[in-house]
Amino acid sequence: MKSKLTTVLLAFFLGGVGIHRFYLGQTFVGILYLLFCWTFIPTIIALFDFIAFLFMSEERFNFKYNKAAF
Repeated sequence: MKSKLTTVLLAFFLGGVGIHRFYLGQTFVGILYLLFCWTFIPTIIALFDFIAFLFMSEERFNFKYNKAAF
């Protein structure tokens, strides 16, 4: 089961290389982050991801990323 707090921390500290996307099981998106990390565009996107995950409710996070738990 994925943790919202872990996702928020990974997006903040390692989001520029897409580690939070690998954690959520979105491997293709994580690879795209890795391929383009030298452009700093994934870093900017990860900042928006961080804010979105931070303000996302726990119920919505679980519905979207922990479907197996339901």
